[in-house]
Amino acid sequence: MSNDQPTPGQPPEDDDPFVKKPQEPPPPSDGQPPYGQPPYGSAPPPPPPPPPPHDPYGSGGGFGAPDPLAGMPPLAEPGKRILARLIDFLIISIPLYLISLPWGGAIDVDGDGGDGFDGAYSGHQFLWSFIGLVVYVAYDTYFTHKDGQTLGKRLLKLRVAMLNDGRVPDTGAALMRAVVLWAPALLCCPCLWWLINIVLMFTDKPYRQGLQDKAAKTVVVTAR
Repeated sequence: MSNDQPTPGQPPEDDDPFVKKPQEPPPPSDGQPPYGQPPYGSAPPPPPPPPPPHDPYGSGGGFGAPDPLAGMPPLAEPGKRILARLIDFLIISIPLYLISLPWGGAIDVDGDGGDGFDGAYSGHQFLWSFIGLVVYVAYDTYFTHKDGQTLGKRLLKLRVAMLNDGRVPDTGAALMRAVVLWAPALLCCPCLWWLINIVLMFTDKPYRQGLQDKAAKTVVVTAR
């Protein structure tokens, strides 16, 4: 019988526990691991840090940060925004003025406070200013929450969108935007308030946000 054949009932030579198997080569004498492997006994390298979150109200996002307007329509032109706001103002102010005529035209359609602040006229003026504020805020809130478009914006193909994802503003954002837009304009400082917002439409970087947009975290874009 050949010596190469295993004895019946015994494991092959490769599985024989008494057969000495070749040992793995020891590490280099200088203690350095093979190329591409971490040092012996050291922890694996930490994972790379996550990218910094995007801040829409910072300097524009920073290097490598995603643009929140990516995939959204272009920002609206300031001239169209001003014209759309004027249309909305006329849509509301003309009917309100006509309704106030039986009471002496007490409604203050331009928000300058009038020049009569004594007696019954002052009471009428305050009442109609308050009614006007409620109507303006309700109008803007309803249409902005509905589809982002007031009647003026619809005519000029503009819409209001949330800055972070482009969706239609929810009720809270729409209400915040309307209050910040109309309350100062109708109750205290109309000329200054409109001037600030018009300047911001042209100069604010990078999203052309008025004060109402900054408060509600919205932008005005062209409608598709």
